[in-house]
Amino acid sequence: MDTFVFIAVLAAAACHAGWNALLKLDLEPIVATALVAVASGIVVVPFALLAGLPHAPAWPYLIASVVIHIGYYLALAEAYRSGDLGQVYPIARGSAPLLTAVLATMLIGEGLSVHAWAGVAMLAAGILLLAARGGRQGRKFDTRSVSFALLTSLTITAYTLVDGVGARLAGSAAAYTAWLFLLSAAAMAVWGFARIGPRLANELRANWPIALAGAALSTAAYAIAIWAMTVAPIALVAALRETSVLFATLFSTLLLREPWLAARIAATLMVLAGALLLRV
Repeated sequence: MDTFVFIAVLAAAACHAGWNALLKLDLEPIVATALVAVASGIVVVPFALLAGLPHAPAWPYLIASVVIHIGYYLALAEAYRSGDLGQVYPIARGSAPLLTAVLATMLIGEGLSVHAWAGVAMLAAGILLLAARGGRQGRKFDTRSVSFALLTSLTITAYTLVDGVGARLAGSAAAYTAWLFLLSAAAMAVWGFARIGPRLANELRANWPIALAGAALSTAAYAIAIWAMTVAPIALVAALRETSVLFATLFSTLLLREPWLAARIAATLMVLAGALLLRV
């Protein structure tokens, strides 16, 4: 993988972990997720006007991605209602790299080198170790949050493949990204109003700094990832994005006061080793 692409995807991973950390701060996760999604649509309006419309062949993928992203937002919010960031986030991201690599090979024909497969496997193993042993000591296993985290992982695999192909057909990664966030924002606004009513607008007015910060991090993270998937294999970009668990672990420890465990240290080293293999 090209050095610039490698560094850009690492930056996207940090942004992604950042906006997920915001979901665990002051707001109820379902409310926070809706606010971030709606604010993301506001943030990308200028970019949508500048970039124009994606090419026609990309629109079926764009619509499919919006539907999948709505499922992603809802599953993620439900997972965070009772689960720790330091455990839910790794589960949500953990199995996606391997599944994406396998499906990209089967469906798109993107073959990976032995080093790349080893890197993907090492990343997934480290992330899943965080999921299995990264929660608070003595905390009861929460079947509900884990189940929603696994559902989130499936949606990640689905939208990654859809967006990787769709962005390549769009003629412009920027146009594809902007319209994806615009349409997702409209859908989440409808859902949010149906779920919590006028409270959605009140929460947006009261918490606009958090919403805009989350929106900026979210759009930057995925804009970089979509661009990267147009210039590098989808499976490699998807795997490298999951180094975001390193940043999530850091945020969960420093900001949310979740415990730093020996398993988290071991898993962190495994994820770093996987990232280095991907770079090779």
